[in-house]
Amino acid sequence: MVKIGILGLGTVGTGTVQILRDPVGRHHLLQSIEIQRVGVKSIDKPRAVDLPSELVTTDLDSIVSDPDIDIIVELMGGIEPARSLMLKAIAHGKHIVTANKAVIAKFGDEIFTAANQAGVYVMLEAAVGGGIPVIQPLKQSLGVNRIQRITGIINGTTNYILTRMTVEGGEFADILADAQKLGYAEADPTADVDGLDAGDKIAILASLAFGGRIKRDDVYCEGIRKISATDIAYADKLNFVIKLLAIAERVESGGVSVRVHPTFVPKDRPLATVNGVYNAILVEGEPLGQVMLFGPGAGAGATASAVVSDILAIVGVMQTNSSHEDAVNSPNTSLHPLLSCSHSHYSEMAPLSSLRSSFYVRFLCIDVPGVIGKLGTCFGEHHVSIESIVQTGFQGDRAEIVVVTHEVSEGDFESALAEIRGLDSIASIPSIVRVL
Repeated sequence: MVKIGILGLGTVGTGTVQILRDPVGRHHLLQSIEIQRVGVKSIDKPRAVDLPSELVTTDLDSIVSDPDIDIIVELMGGIEPARSLMLKAIAHGKHIVTANKAVIAKFGDEIFTAANQAGVYVMLEAAVGGGIPVIQPLKQSLGVNRIQRITGIINGTTNYILTRMTVEGGEFADILADAQKLGYAEADPTADVDGLDAGDKIAILASLAFGGRIKRDDVYCEGIRKISATDIAYADKLNFVIKLLAIAERVESGGVSVRVHPTFVPKDRPLATVNGVYNAILVEGEPLGQVMLFGPGAGAGATASAVVSDILAIVGVMQTNSSHEDAVNSPNTSLHPLLSCSHSHYSEMAPLSSLRSSFYVRFLCIDVPGVIGKLGTCFGEHHVSIESIVQTGFQGDRAEIVVVTHEVSEGDFESALAEIRGLDSIASIPSIVRVL
């Protein structure tokens, strides 16, 4: 039997235990897995799954150092003590399965280096996209392709909020508050609505797609707090929907770009139809072309499915080794090249200013003659070509002007905006959104 220790018995931990304890009709390898210990913060907390008392403990260190345990399943979340416990488990020769995108995005270099030296696996299918299989497909099924771009809707909370804003015409703050009441948004929604959660996930996907580690601090993150019902309405008139996209791509000028930001998505694109809490990841490469992976991005069942699939992958490799003891305890065990992390260098990152994009910009202006002409002149002097510019009406005593540009360099666009902000006739620029 392969023995596992589980750290955390929350929503995902509970779902994982339920799958492992109900193997009938599932993969036959589940029959060879035994839950040895489960670590929790509180013994007395009521739980949705009933476990024998001798399996449950608050002593997490004893689990990661238990010589009888082969695989540690980390489902606690957060940075610490999850990071330290994973490193300690690796030092004791144990494989890791985790759903912790924050730890992997920020400390993946440390964790994977330690794992490679110890000859153990770190599996993280559940860290991105919930139940959508994307990590192993990038490593294996899509591994022969030259990946050019990954575009994803990989945060269910923000997609739920933007979907309701689109359908109902409501404002961000009101729908966020309702989402919190319904349990779709955390009490502190910062990681979701500011794009940080999606930033963690796209950093992981970019590392796999481009074969180089990504420094999390190099990922540009912009959230959805500034998106208003007005912007949603303009997007609809222009035949777009607004989505929070996570994008990783190779840049023609060299390097890779990894970023998260709200985006106008044409209604005829597949990602435009991904609504509610669902996630989708569009992978573009050569020779495959495009493939989109779609499914539930969170939830006990979806995420636990990904966790257990990683456990099975490790168990399968262990059973093919001639000696179980060698496979678990030897620090020099040869790792399966399609399951392990093989790269150790960092990808060269392209500066945001070097990218090219189209933009939607909404200005509030003092209603004086010549404002549109001044805007056009400023944009033109900085090589920003305008697709459309129109005064759409008034908000109070301010004239509202909406500009959509052709594809331009972000550096030129920012230079133009810097000059425009200095114009006496510009009261504010409430919205700037990139266009896909």
